[in-house]
Amino acid sequence: MPIPPDAFFLDRSDGLPLQVQLRRQIIAAVSAGRFRAGEKLPSTRALAGHLGVARVTVAQAFAELVSTDYLASRDRSGHFISDRIERRIETEPSAPAPERFDWDSQLDHRFSRAQRSERNRNWRSYGYPFVYGQADPALVDHAAWRDCAMRTLGRREFAAVTGDLYDADDPELVDHIARLILPRRGIEAGADEILLTMGAQNALWLAVQLLLRPGAAFAIENPSYTGQREILAASGARILPVPVDAQGLPPENVPAGIAAVFTTASHQCPTNSTMPRARRKALLARAQAQGFAVVEDDYEFEMSFAGAPSPALKAIDRAGAVIYIGSFSKSVFPGARLGYLVADPRFIAEARALRGMMLRHPPGHMQRTLAHFLSLGHYDAQANRMRRAYAWRRAVMLESISAHGLRLASPDATGGSSLWLATPPGVDASHLERVLKTRDVLIEPGARFFADPAEGRGFFRLAYSSISAERIPEGIRRIAQAMSEVQD
Repeated sequence: MPIPPDAFFLDRSDGLPLQVQLRRQIIAAVSAGRFRAGEKLPSTRALAGHLGVARVTVAQAFAELVSTDYLASRDRSGHFISDRIERRIETEPSAPAPERFDWDSQLDHRFSRAQRSERNRNWRSYGYPFVYGQADPALVDHAAWRDCAMRTLGRREFAAVTGDLYDADDPELVDHIARLILPRRGIEAGADEILLTMGAQNALWLAVQLLLRPGAAFAIENPSYTGQREILAASGARILPVPVDAQGLPPENVPAGIAAVFTTASHQCPTNSTMPRARRKALLARAQAQGFAVVEDDYEFEMSFAGAPSPALKAIDRAGAVIYIGSFSKSVFPGARLGYLVADPRFIAEARALRGMMLRHPPGHMQRTLAHFLSLGHYDAQANRMRRAYAWRRAVMLESISAHGLRLASPDATGGSSLWLATPPGVDASHLERVLKTRDVLIEPGARFFADPAEGRGFFRLAYSSISAERIPEGIRRIAQAMSEVQD
């Protein structure tokens, strides 16, 4: 039975290439059983005329489907639905629905309870998104990344990246991290001290799982990175918040009897304060004396605008107590989902074994693509471009903040991709956020960063990584206006 041209349609507002839309329609129809093996498709000329597209568009779609066995081409007869596609399993006739399985009795929901609920997944729809951690596509070298991906998928390297590495990592990427990335933080590390992860979040999870013991306690900065608190809360560990000051975490306030302390020494999250060298040495001395590990999340070291960044804690750690976490999310793009752990070989061996049980290794083709991106100089070029753009956006934002009388909570902080602000007395930043959403502006209230949300009511974070310099002044004007109205 021939399939009529009327069975197909294209949506030109969809954004997908028309050829891709046509292929997807045919695949979906075959999978759903609407198109069956042996049925003949319209000719390329007839279908192109019906859809109002060039004949080559239909011909290319058909050719792709032939190569993947969805269609079969018969000389002088046209294209047919292939009989090489597995048939759908026919479902049994509908019957009365049984009582739903009681999943609530099987799950304790500790992960969903710990997870943040305030993420704005549609942030791109806002005109003034001061949202942290998202990439500006204009700053990402798309052509360079595509070239590196094509090299990875070339015939010469294809076998290497399609294999299962078991618990190993791409040696080229590990080598580039050891030679090109870590020395910029003053760190020397061998291959047995480096483990690739699915971003910093995955690295934090691995560290917590390896350090977790019954009754274990962990010290964290207050305020601190929310993703870190999610992981610790779900693990069941005791969380001991330590208030930070203008110089970051005070070592003398770190409590005794902990398994580890988590710190963002270079750019404290979210205040952006930097821990001075003397305080870093004091923290390492305390770790040595009390026997706890130091987990250093060095999430944004590339974005420094006041000279060279301070050496990492790991760089001055002679005892090997520091577990260093790095990520390419800010310097390449978040969707790459690649990061790394640097620690004592014994810790890395355990982390490798744990990672192997969960996900084996990060995708091989992504590892090799990033290795090319580093080795060909694209990483440095992109980081420099981002640094210049962020420095300009920061200057524009500071000027606008000053012009509208807003107040910085960390005026001495340098670098990074965000600013930490304080609201006037009596103004709740969470209420301000709700008002601003109705005015096309997104901010991040401070409550989510504190162990006690009430402590963060008077703070909010403004990021400039995902908003252009041209839109910053108007966004700040709207924030100042809304703040004045809320205050009144």
